[in-house]
Amino acid sequence: MVELEFQQKTKELIDSLKGICANYGLGNDGNEFKIITQVFLYKFLNDKFAYEAKKRDEAIANAEKWEEALAAMSEENLEMLQLRMGVNSAKLKPSHFIASLFSQQNAPDFAKLFDDTLMDIAISNNDVYAIKTDGGAKVVLFDRLSQYIADESKRDAFCRAIINKLVEFSFERIFNQKYDFYATIFEYLIKDYNSNSGGKYAEYYTPHAVARIMAAILVPQEQQGKIKNVTCYDPSAGSGTLLMNVAHAIGEKRCTIFTQDISQKSSNLLRLNLILNTLVHSIPNVIQGNTLLHPYHKDGKELKRFDYIVSNPPFKMDFSDFRDELDSKENKARFFAGIPKIKAKAKDKMEIYQLFLQHIIHSLKPGGKAAVVVPTGFITAQSGIDKKIRQKLVDEKMLAGVVSMPSNIFATTGTNVSILFIDDSNKGDVVLIDASGLGQKVKDGKNQKTVLRAEEEQRIIDVFNGKRAEEDFSVAIGYDEIAGKNYSLSAGQYFDVKIEYVDITPEQFAEKMQGFSSNLDSLFSQSRELEVEIKKQLAGLIHE
Repeated sequence: MVELEFQQKTKELIDSLKGICANYGLGNDGNEFKIITQVFLYKFLNDKFAYEAKKRDEAIANAEKWEEALAAMSEENLEMLQLRMGVNSAKLKPSHFIASLFSQQNAPDFAKLFDDTLMDIAISNNDVYAIKTDGGAKVVLFDRLSQYIADESKRDAFCRAIINKLVEFSFERIFNQKYDFYATIFEYLIKDYNSNSGGKYAEYYTPHAVARIMAAILVPQEQQGKIKNVTCYDPSAGSGTLLMNVAHAIGEKRCTIFTQDISQKSSNLLRLNLILNTLVHSIPNVIQGNTLLHPYHKDGKELKRFDYIVSNPPFKMDFSDFRDELDSKENKARFFAGIPKIKAKAKDKMEIYQLFLQHIIHSLKPGGKAAVVVPTGFITAQSGIDKKIRQKLVDEKMLAGVVSMPSNIFATTGTNVSILFIDDSNKGDVVLIDASGLGQKVKDGKNQKTVLRAEEEQRIIDVFNGKRAEEDFSVAIGYDEIAGKNYSLSAGQYFDVKIEYVDITPEQFAEKMQGFSSNLDSLFSQSRELEVEIKKQLAGLIHE
């Protein structure tokens, strides 16, 4: 009940902030998402600070106004308290609290005070909360938000409207909620800002069903809570949906996340997602930059290897401007199957997923596991880079299986997709599942998408993890058999061909043959008539 109530209140707060942006001319503006996500984050950090401080100091917990009790503490005691609170709480001074800004909202130049406060929080927490670019620059936690209001005379009122919304209720009662609660909130928060409308470097939202299936197969139920000190990586992380699911399956405190993504917007959303899910310790590993051209995570001079890798990389994209830079001696081992050529007439259709997939295979630790969304055409291509990649996975016995998903499982793309599961430790059978017949078609705006029912998700997970063969749904086969079928990873190619036999009497047989013969006589007769008619029409043609 509490969960539903606070979920509703949080959504109402997000809607109110969007309403304020709209009233000041920022509705659907490119900067709206920065204001919404950063103000939400400020509120979250303020209330999380109060929650953690109250847990560790009885006097603060019992104070009528916790902000005043904290402000009365000596600098030394406040510092000691913050050390005990750990990195999942930002370092805040009493002047940073929402209550402090609220009490000064009628001060002259309030917008400057509002911006200065957020920037001071960002600087105070730069070591842990800043993300980096592949060039080494730091992207701080907050921007000067009032600058997005073009009319300077309206900035004070805009910041005042925001601060008045933030004091209406506290998040404190939601901090004992689990992953599913925050996944819902995060999805609602970013739903208008994480679409495929971003142009060249479009970001694609991964459906939760796909993310749940990937996590449950990579980390089966019996291993959850037992794995520890592992690394998880996504080289095209987006807002982090896949990583959050895997981290949740492993245990947030048992793993460290590493990411890289070319999009600044996605990297900021991912940072917010990590903060919501108590994975603050992984923020310094969030890198904004080009994974293919400048892979950031390294051990010494070598690329870093990871225990788990998940990814839903872009499938096709114009990377002609740096394609030749990738074709270097130092990248020969990483892009072992080759680098797609520039398409003279369709540069935007260059198969960039082939590069991400090779990068992932190269970045996997011995014994490591990966799950990657690929276009279904990858699993059957008869030649080229796709086949070379499959051949390596099969010949070197590092494949767990493939799940071919229903069409339109992604509402934003009509491309059929499969999930490729890599497992360097699997020397036994490989599981191929054809789940294309599952799901329910629903309308999603102008698009149609397929939604899997909970029992269908579970069926895919159980069949895969149990390596079960089910008629016209799944097979479990050896590496040699796959090699014998030209390395095809399509389940349908391994299903038994069924021939139905029906017993009939000699009289019934003669009757059927007579029927076939009569039918043929009729077709031949029609053919002769048609032949005469065609010749007649041709004879009537004249030259003009």
